[in-house]
Amino acid sequence: MTDPTFYRSPAEAIAAPSEQLAYVAAFDRSGQRPDAMTVVDVNPDSAGYGRVVGWTDMPGKGDELHHFGWNACSSALKHEGHDMDGLSRRYLIVPGLRSSQLHVLDTAGDPRSPVLTKTVSAAELAAKAGYSRPHTLHCGPDGVFMTCLGGSNGSDGPGGIALLDHDTFDVLRKWETDRGPQHFAYDAWWHLNRNTLVSSEWGTPSMIEDGLVPEQLLGHQYGHALHFWNLRTGEHEQRVDLGEQHQMVLELRPSHDPEAEWGFAGVVISTEDLSASVWRWYREGGQWTADKVITVPAEPAEADLLPPALKPFGAVPPMITDIDLSVDDRFLYVSCWGTGELKQFDVTDPALPRETGSVHLGGIVRRRPHPAAPASPLSGGPQMVEISRDGRRVYLTNSLYGAWDDQFYPDGVGAWMAKLDADPAGGLTVDESFFPHGEDFRGLRVHQVRLQGGDASSDSYCYR
Repeated sequence: MTDPTFYRSPAEAIAAPSEQLAYVAAFDRSGQRPDAMTVVDVNPDSAGYGRVVGWTDMPGKGDELHHFGWNACSSALKHEGHDMDGLSRRYLIVPGLRSSQLHVLDTAGDPRSPVLTKTVSAAELAAKAGYSRPHTLHCGPDGVFMTCLGGSNGSDGPGGIALLDHDTFDVLRKWETDRGPQHFAYDAWWHLNRNTLVSSEWGTPSMIEDGLVPEQLLGHQYGHALHFWNLRTGEHEQRVDLGEQHQMVLELRPSHDPEAEWGFAGVVISTEDLSASVWRWYREGGQWTADKVITVPAEPAEADLLPPALKPFGAVPPMITDIDLSVDDRFLYVSCWGTGELKQFDVTDPALPRETGSVHLGGIVRRRPHPAAPASPLSGGPQMVEISRDGRRVYLTNSLYGAWDDQFYPDGVGAWMAKLDADPAGGLTVDESFFPHGEDFRGLRVHQVRLQGGDASSDSYCYR
């Protein structure tokens, strides 16, 4: 029997039952305690709604859990070599961005209590693929694709994509067969029906692990390009430079329409004016190109309210650190971690986004509290954003990356998760009854969210 959470089309996914649980990666910045996979009840009819109801410690310390994903998703309906009667969205593959280890958690028994079934060592990743610092993964053709920021043994690159076995999760090999000019890595996604993989750029381990390096930022040394690849052969086909001032091209969100040839990329900061931006990539005349379609300006601020890294500039950069596209391709959500804002844009016309909603929580200067605790200013800001399949619920967490948290929120970033309700016509409101935070996460910081049964950023669809 085919897993019922494998959806043939975006419309099927939207019509499916709502998520009941959210899996949230949590990490100990000090590296003195194990990181954990936490489970949050997101069923509004449950007595445990908005509470942490499950907890699985990792086997060691110092992993810094960051991005993670399912072993299989809807795209498996089109992959060759699968026994569809036995394949299911069952395992969470959870990399440690600092340790370079991968932990595999089985959610099949009790979804609230994932069980560790395998750990893949940093040594295996380095020996078989030549990579370290695993970051983002997706179930794809030939195996599970996992982007990595560093070369073997934590070296400064090139980063790239490691391929994992679909069933055993052993490291198979390096995915690229001809990387061309690509050196930096971050995210990777694809247009499955168009045989195209897209990748983005952050920086190598030495450029990120101790925080943002101002000299390298102002020297335009972070990533500022998109790369387009032959998905079937692993060959690099085209580099699209967004301009060296547009530093750190991070999250990629392709259209969910399997026949489309466009998507969005978020850029953290411009060295010209501290603004952040979102770009649309698309194919035109047989070539890939990209246009800036959203610009979010920096906000002026008094120097004594700013962390040392920003005092010379007298402004807060929005710092777009995550974006997410609803499954119906209608709304794009943009996390402005620096200013503490989540923006919603109607992208019915992806070339002309129109802002339709905004919520403020936290922020370097603003420190906007959650309505459930109006007397408690928040640190951090909307960072990782995840959308339910039907587009009605939006989940947020507040930590970016340990060293960067400390750099931009030196008084402490804390830990919190929020849920927003999205109006189908546009607009956002904060759910006041949903606010796990602080000691709910036992002092750990929280990063990425994955929803039981799939979500807007973890599935690609093969059929209309």
